[in-house]
Amino acid sequence: MQERTLGELAEYVGGRIVGNPDTIIKSASTLGRAGNGDISFLTNRKYKRQLRITKASAVIVGKEGTADTSVPLLIAEDPYYAFMQIMVLLHGHRKHKKVGISPRTSISDSAKIGADCQIHDFVTISDNAKVGDGCVIYPCVYVGSGVQIGNDSIIYPNVTIYDGCKIANRVIINANTTIGEDGFGYASHKGVHHKIPQIGTVIIEDDVEIGTCCAIERGTLSDTIISQGSKIGDLVTIGHGTKIGPHCLLVAQVGVAGSTSLGHHCIVGGQVGIVGHINIGNNVTIAAQAGVINNIPDGKVVLGAPAIEAGQGKRAYGMIQYLPEMRHNIRKLENLLERIAPSVESEAEKSDEQQL
Repeated sequence: MQERTLGELAEYVGGRIVGNPDTIIKSASTLGRAGNGDISFLTNRKYKRQLRITKASAVIVGKEGTADTSVPLLIAEDPYYAFMQIMVLLHGHRKHKKVGISPRTSISDSAKIGADCQIHDFVTISDNAKVGDGCVIYPCVYVGSGVQIGNDSIIYPNVTIYDGCKIANRVIINANTTIGEDGFGYASHKGVHHKIPQIGTVIIEDDVEIGTCCAIERGTLSDTIISQGSKIGDLVTIGHGTKIGPHCLLVAQVGVAGSTSLGHHCIVGGQVGIVGHINIGNNVTIAAQAGVINNIPDGKVVLGAPAIEAGQGKRAYGMIQYLPEMRHNIRKLENLLERIAPSVESEAEKSDEQQL
């Protein structure tokens, strides 16, 4: 942990100070939990009132103006990004112990290991696998035959990477995840499900992070691709032959069926289910627990099951709470109509007789 003045932090992130630039910052925290020596941030207006009571030594806010508070402020164009930069400066990322290559690994003679790798106990690296420079591979990882791992990647404990998969540079794969398992592909014939060979592979591009307990299936015929910069949360399943575009965010417990394509910069909320063989455009946002069954054009925000455009969905789902009352009123109207119908019919008959 490194101590900095608020002025130094402002210079580091390209911001400006309102208040004392000599304020000492030692750590970072939320507005509600911050104390003396902490810096916090404000990006959501609903927390603005906490500025008046926070015990933080400084707060990062946006360009829209200073807040009503006596706390020193760091004004930044993107407060959350500035907060991230300061977090890295003050705390840094997780440090990995230098262990070299443990004697308790099983590394094939035909495997190639790059320079300055840290390979822990009980790792298995199979025939013709390649591991780039500066990689960290934690205990009990299995790297299948022909797997390629780029430079500076981190593979956490108990990860399994099946044969032929390609992992690029600076990829992080968290514990207990499986890369390249067979896709869920069967041909059903006369009541029996026959397994289809999965001859594709998985390609994970630069700067991807995959959470814990995920399953990324290899393609049946074409490859499954996780494109550059995308981040996958915990307990996510990506079906065979699916392509996740660059810089997407998939939150925990998402399930994407096979042969589906997501464009770039998509955001997929927790517990979303997406059917196979559809196309989701660029910059699409899918709200939590939605069920996506159709193509989605660029830039749309959808919610619900089945997923529909967000504005329409909010109106439709907002009516649900009124359905019991509406049903009651409709029944009352039906009963009223049943009571007055005979008299209306009688009056109609009299009118017809008079006209005759």
